[in-house]
Amino acid sequence: MPEPTLQTIEVETGAQPGASLILLHGLGADGHDFEPLAQQMDLSALGAVRWIFPHAPVRPVTINGGYRMRAWYDLLGTEMMRREDEPGLRASLAQVLALVARERARGVPARRIVLAGFSQGCAMALLSALRCEERLAGVAGLSGYLPLASLTAAERHGANEDLPVFLAHGQMDPVVPMAAGIASRDLLRALGHEVEWHEYPIEHTVSVEELEALRQWMLKVLA
Repeated sequence: MPEPTLQTIEVETGAQPGASLILLHGLGADGHDFEPLAQQMDLSALGAVRWIFPHAPVRPVTINGGYRMRAWYDLLGTEMMRREDEPGLRASLAQVLALVARERARGVPARRIVLAGFSQGCAMALLSALRCEERLAGVAGLSGYLPLASLTAAERHGANEDLPVFLAHGQMDPVVPMAAGIASRDLLRALGHEVEWHEYPIEHTVSVEELEALRQWMLKVLA
C-alpha cells in the first residue's frame, strides 16, 4: 500500500487513540471545514479518538469553468451520477485507502476506523469504504451519493459486504438532489447493507440534529 500523499490535519482526544475517524470535506473546502467537530462531538465513551481531516488535491473543476480548487475529482456537469470522472475518483480512492492503511500501521484495528464525508467527501467515503480490503467500523455520508454505482456490486470487497452505512440528506438540497441520496441508499440496501437514513428540512449543509444522529451512530458502530 502506498504512503499517503494527502496533507492532513489531525486531532487526538487523548494518548494512544484506539479509534480513528477520517472525515472528507466537500468541493472547494479543505480539511479545516469540519475540524471543529473534534472538539464539539462528544465521543469520550469510546476513549481516545484520532480525527483525521485530509485536504483534497487542487485541480481544475470543469463545472466551475476550469477554476482550480480543492476537489476529490472533477465534476463534468450537473448530472454528476451520469458523467463521472472515473480516473479522478480512482486516484483519490487510492489516496484515501492509503490513509486507512496508515491508521492500521499506527495500531488502530480496521474495525475501529470510520470513513465519513460531506458532498464530494461523502462520495469518496462510500467509494473507498466498500472497496477496502479489511472490514471497517462503518461509513457515513452527508449530502452526497454513491459514485460508480453500477460497478459497486462487482468491485465491493467481501470484507465489507456487511458494512454499516449512515446517510443523511437535506430535503431542499439544490447541489446534490435528495433523489441522488435516496437512489444510493436503495442500492446499498439492495446489496444487503444496513443503512441508517436521515433527512432534514435543510439545503446543502449540515444541521445540529444531523450531527447528533451521526454521533449516536458512531458510538454504536465503534462500541
